Amino acid sequence: QVQLAESGGGSVQDGGSLRLSCVASRDIVRIDYMAWFRQAPGKEREGVAAVHPASGRQYYRDSVKGRFTISQDSATNTVYLQMNDLKPEDTAMYYCAAEAKRYVGMVDGLRLYEYDYWGQGTQVTVSS
Repeated sequence: QVQLAESGGGSVQDGGSLRLSCVASRDIVRIDYMAWFRQAPGKEREGVAAVHPASGRQYYRDSVKGRFTISQDSATNTVYLQMNDLKPEDTAMYYCAAEAKRYVGMVDGLRLYEYDYWGQGTQVTVSS
């Protein structure tokens, strides 16, 4: 089992930056994929970025490529999402997920899995 705790959300203006953190309760190198998802009001949850901690392989949805970077710190069991050049359409609740249980497919450029464990979420609001 894995407990996940996100932090780092907030309110920024168009073009601003934020860094989200997700601290896992156990060694992330032994976790099969970790990811960030987001859900805006009235919309379905969508995958944003994913990382395979053991190999470092990273995946991104097309709309965030070049703006968002997923990274990891194995010493602190933390996965980060650095978000630059934020846009109003990035406004959403952002969730960390861990332990892929089923491969869904490639969706909008992102290697998408179903995940076993989820954090509580952290709100990101981008104003124009």
